[in-house]
Amino acid sequence: MRLDKWLWQARFFKARGDAADAVQAGGVRLNGQAVMKAGHVVGPGDVLTFSQGGRVRVVRVLEIGIRRGPASEAQTLYLDLDAHPPAPDRLE
Repeated sequence: MRLDKWLWQARFFKARGDAADAVQAGGVRLNGQAVMKAGHVVGPGDVLTFSQGGRVRVVRVLEIGIRRGPASEAQTLYLDLDAHPPAPDRLE
């Protein structure tokens, strides 16, 4: 499946065009290698690294989706490899 389409179906980007822009800007790594083409093929077992909302995401592709479904369905497409989730902001 195309990288931009998978990122959109997995709900990392609100629009497929946003996912394509991120890839073309060099903001996505596939198995440790920078990818510049939104149409690059991605499949189960691949590891993606990209920036999202001020944090770096590292995910392993588990499945290729059939559609862009609800968030609960999208979460079955990947395994989050982040070692430490972001800490909540604390007022001290």
